[in-house]
Order: sequence, then C-alpha cells, then structure tokens
Amino acid sequence: MHAGGTAKVAINGYGVIGKRVADAIVSQEDMELVGVADIGTDWRARMANRKGYRLFGAEAENVQAMRDADLDVAGTLADLLDGADIVVDCTPKRVAARNVETYRQRGRRFILQGGEKHAATGHSFVAETSYGSALGRLATRVVSCNTTSIVRTLGALKRAGLLRRARGTLLRRATDPWESHLGGIMNTLVPEPGIPSHQGPDAQAVDPELDVITMAVKVPQTLAHLHYWAVDLTRPANKEEVLEAFRASSRIALIRMRDGLNALNAVKEMMADLGRPHDNLYEVALWADMLKVEGEELFYAYMVDNQAIVIPETVDAIRALLQMERVPARSIAMTDAALGIGMPARAMPAAA
Repeated sequence: MHAGGTAKVAINGYGVIGKRVADAIVSQEDMELVGVADIGTDWRARMANRKGYRLFGAEAENVQAMRDADLDVAGTLADLLDGADIVVDCTPKRVAARNVETYRQRGRRFILQGGEKHAATGHSFVAETSYGSALGRLATRVVSCNTTSIVRTLGALKRAGLLRRARGTLLRRATDPWESHLGGIMNTLVPEPGIPSHQGPDAQAVDPELDVITMAVKVPQTLAHLHYWAVDLTRPANKEEVLEAFRASSRIALIRMRDGLNALNAVKEMMADLGRPHDNLYEVALWADMLKVEGEELFYAYMVDNQAIVIPETVDAIRALLQMERVPARSIAMTDAALGIGMPARAMPAAA
C-alpha cells in the first residue's frame, strides 16, 4: 500500500481489545477492515458475523469448527493476510509473540499489544510520544493500558517543561468484567511482588528520559484501574499551569468530583450516557479538583479504562507504520474525531 491510500486492516483475535479495534477501524475514513480471525465458536464470533465483519479461523481446523457451529467463515488467517496491508494482533498474552514469524514471512506489517515484550517489535508506541519514530517501521507494540496512561500524563508534563521525576501507585482491577465469574480476587488485596512494577520500565521503553517508578496492587473490582501520582516538578508552579499542561493533550479528560464524578462507576456511567460503544473511556480521566500543587511537588489521581485506552493508539499506529500521515497531530485529530474523543470535556463545565 502506498502512503496516503486506504489501509486494508486485518485483526487477529476478536476478544476484549480486538472487537473494539474492529469497531474503531470501521469508523475511520482512511481504513478498511478486511476481516477478523479467531479460534472461538461462541457468542463473540457470532457478533462478528452479526456486524458484517468477515470472519476467519486461525487454522483449517478452526474454520471447520466454526462452520460446524453454523458460523459464516471466509477462510483461514493465511487467507485474511493475503488481502491485508497490516495486521493488528489482539490475541491473548504470549500468543501474539508466536505469530510474529508468520507475519514476517508473509511480509505484513504488524502491531502487537502491551501483553508482549518490547523486544518482540523493538519499538513501543504511544501516539503523542513515539509516533514519529514508528513511521515506516515493520512493527510496533502498543503498550499496556496503564503504561499508555503514564506516558500520556507524564509526557504532557514533560512537554510543558515541568517534569523532573515521578512516583506512582497503581490500584489495578483484578480481571476483565466479562471474566469475573472465572477468577479474580475477593476480599483481599494482592501486591505485585517487585518494585518497580513493570509499568515504569515499560514507560521508559517509549520514552527513555522518563524518571519514573511505579508500585502496583490488585484490588477486588473489575471496572477500571486507579492511579495516584507524586511528581517532582522542575520548578515551583501553580495549579493552573499544571492543568494547562494536561489540557494540551486531547487524550486526557479533566473531570471533577463536584460534578458527581467521584467514583469509577460514575465515570463509566457518563461514558454510557455519551453514547460511547461498550461505555469506552478512551481518555485518561484525571480529577482536576483533587489535583494539588505544593511548590515543586504535584499530586494527582486518575482513572484508566483498560479495555478502551489503547484503541485510539492502535489506530494511530496503523497510520504511522503505513506512513499514511507523517504528522502525529493530524493522525491524532483524525482518530479523535472518529471516536468522539474530547466529548467528556464538552459535556461539562470547564474543569478547574
């Protein structure tokens, strides 16, 4: 495919992330979803058929099993790759790493998700920070939900010349909501055994200049993640300067407790009221009225929707790898417009 044309996008793995990426691709004027591949025969694959997405089985035996389940199947993953310029791998953690050789052999550019290691692609992606270095590459990895939020928020402070170093504590939801009947934790908290937790070093894979350390703990809920951050600034600042730095990013939504958005479930309900598919919160939802500045110290908290935050990054990564748009801000603006990013800010009085 030549730069500036319509991208023919394949998705391998039609689960929590894959189905959201598929919907996002369909909403882009410069992209075409050529199909989705999976191994399942349950209701999720049936939803792909219902939406009119061409469905493919990973291997021939998967195709037969799907047809036995009365699913409409177009062929195998190999057939899907034949008609694609790029593949977004949304298969489960560690499965994608095994698919890399297939993509390389077929000469297809590919995008992995944050469950894989940086070494699998040699490049890690967050649009506002590493879009330029992804241009024309064979592959990139869209980092995890928590790492995406870290790079977005600390990157905004860095671009404003305010960031010296950052220390964060992550309260991580135990499992995805639709899988909460299968596992997770109840009536306990589970600390990650190491400090730093993996998100800090992962953020440095995107921007090696970040001085960041993270600690994490799993908590018994499934709605979203919650972050608390203590940041040393480069100089004394005031609250408005910090808020302006965050406002400069379209993918940080400043929300207020006094508007009733004082818990994770309230923010998710607002996404539903905004008409977002799957109640998606694509932005980092950062509480402006909680934010505190004391001289050169900054304290703030925000919410991360791990099912949605990486979706706009994945769309931008497609444009970068295929060199469809060389200017990061233009791709970000196109993606934002198609997905309705920025709606929380328009739905409320200006956060302060």
